[in-house]
Amino acid sequence: MRETIDGILNVHKEKGFTSHDVVAKLRGILKQKKIGHTGTLDPDATGVLPVCLGKATKVCEYLTDRSKTYVARVRLGVVTDTQDLTGRVLEEHPVRVTKEELTEAVSAFVGENWQTPPMYSAVKVNGKRLYELARQGLEVERKKRKITVYSCSVSDYIPEEQTFMMEVHCSKGTYIRTLCHDIGERLGCGAAMASLVRTRSGIFSLEEALTLSEIEQKVKGGTLYEALLPIDAIFHDYPEITVSQSGLRYLQNGNALRQEWCGEEGGAAHGETVRMYGPDRTFYALYRYDGKQRIFTNVKMFYHAAGQS
Repeated sequence: MRETIDGILNVHKEKGFTSHDVVAKLRGILKQKKIGHTGTLDPDATGVLPVCLGKATKVCEYLTDRSKTYVARVRLGVVTDTQDLTGRVLEEHPVRVTKEELTEAVSAFVGENWQTPPMYSAVKVNGKRLYELARQGLEVERKKRKITVYSCSVSDYIPEEQTFMMEVHCSKGTYIRTLCHDIGERLGCGAAMASLVRTRSGIFSLEEALTLSEIEQKVKGGTLYEALLPIDAIFHDYPEITVSQSGLRYLQNGNALRQEWCGEEGGAAHGETVRMYGPDRTFYALYRYDGKQRIFTNVKMFYHAAGQS
């Protein structure tokens, strides 16, 4: 029986593939079913798509929650039904925007904002994907979502072509297409996204991402494990604790752990989440410290002893 591969792959999603296409291709390349992606990218978008394999699928929710960085090319003077240039043109306007006005408009979106998801999106309303309704020519009311734009900068503004580049660092759930559209509304001339690259997702960067063909070559060459990130790497900012042999059985079963089983580094702050390791440095779980009871309680198990799923 083929051994299950556990870990996280930093995939460079290429244009034309959906995120689900990437997972399907990887299942074929790796001969493994248990695979999950961590944040949808539109088919025309490219860039970083972390993919979880085997036991690492348990961290998908944590990866999805991390901030993202994008580089978008934006076209001014046009409004489309999809908020990008693949859609049907609804309006066209003359563009008389200076670099200063553009920079000011873009900067206005830095901070917390309420954003309405676009109709052409995977958001569900009454059990239906919005893009399914949009393809039927329907438009429904969507709830606004709170997002955060940590930074947003303009470069390469070419007035003659009515285009500019924009780098955005933002929270999960931010639609860059919608941000482009809203910037166009603020300028009064409309705007649509021309292209999009996700350059970072959490700790994963585009420079280190691998295309599907590069992953396939690593599999054939027996070097895939060089590209795999271990599960605990995404929790690098959490304190780590090594449990003694006395507490190992309790850790393996996800039970509460006494502070004396957690060595000298067991003095976490009340309510703090920590990484829990066995004496052999196997990463088992995330735990949270209860300072009042002086115990650690299980938050999420990622690894079990042999014989457990």
